[in-house]
Amino acid sequence: MPRKLTEDQVRLLRTRAQQLSEPAAGAEAAVAQVVARLVGVQAQDTAAAGLALRARCAGLMLAHVERARVADRTIVRTWAMRGTLHYVPTADLGWLLGLLGPIFIRASRGRRAQLGLDEASGERAVAALCAALGERGPLTRDEIVQQVAGRGVILAGQARPHLLGLAALQGLVCHGPLRGRQPTYVLTADWIDPGPASPRDEALARLALRYLAAFAPAAPEDLATWSGLSLTEARAGWQQIANRLVEVQVGATALWLLKEQAEWLDAPPVPQPVVRLVPGFENYLLGYHDRSLILCSEHSRTVYTGGGMLASVLLVDGRGAGVWQAKRSRATIDVQVEPFEPVDAAVQTGLAAEIDDVRRFIADRT
Repeated sequence: MPRKLTEDQVRLLRTRAQQLSEPAAGAEAAVAQVVARLVGVQAQDTAAAGLALRARCAGLMLAHVERARVADRTIVRTWAMRGTLHYVPTADLGWLLGLLGPIFIRASRGRRAQLGLDEASGERAVAALCAALGERGPLTRDEIVQQVAGRGVILAGQARPHLLGLAALQGLVCHGPLRGRQPTYVLTADWIDPGPASPRDEALARLALRYLAAFAPAAPEDLATWSGLSLTEARAGWQQIANRLVEVQVGATALWLLKEQAEWLDAPPVPQPVVRLVPGFENYLLGYHDRSLILCSEHSRTVYTGGGMLASVLLVDGRGAGVWQAKRSRATIDVQVEPFEPVDAAVQTGLAAEIDDVRRFIADRT
């Protein structure tokens, strides 16, 4: 019979899986470790991605993230889960894109055609892009437009990001080094070794395992929401690893953990509240189909503001307890936190430490 858990227990288990309750030590080395543990960190907003890693890596500086991405190349910035930009482990890119790339390429086929990138013209544009990067990369977006125009491909408006996304989801292109504040793009094969693709069934099982390691307790619906897989494929991956799972129950809802995580169920209570300031596009906030355990309906619209945007959130023991923002003036960094309700002294102590650390991180990055 499945063990019954309270909502508080589920939230604390999830913060542990997300490495929010015990940030990794050794900030420079921890970047690749934490990205691998989470499978990926959404990175369309690199400032938010850095803050997400800060909450999980003690003493992190932005330079550590860029060193992992550009010098060590243990992580790569490219399109992955949900068809959005992520930092993902370099060694996992081959099988992740082999599994997820075709889904998002197919999903955006109609929009690409509207932008002048139907199947035939899209192939020509990708070939021109790869030729330009092979000869002259790394290139910024503006440089790419100029270079492919010289090869007979005219890109206007949203055709630029759609072409880059198409080539990236095919595993051909990824982000390269920054040029000032501008991203550049490179041929994936020139930049990293992405590792091999895997048979689809094997990749589904692998993704289900990796997802649960980072998000348990969870259900197949959560995997589908986080990854962009169909629910049918998420359930297929789940079924392949059924012998490695432990079922628990919260209310009338069935959730699962990995067997190796089952020892967490009898861990002693956390002595102090787990207080974290996490950014918009936070992994923990995007990782579940049913987010009611994180945010009650009263506050959900304050955080999930529409159009795929998320506010920055104060988490207390895995529950959304407020929103926050950082404002920089010439001399100071002001971190403003608006709790949904008054917080007690223990939370206030943890919050003060988080505010100080966010200020440290932002001061370093700017």
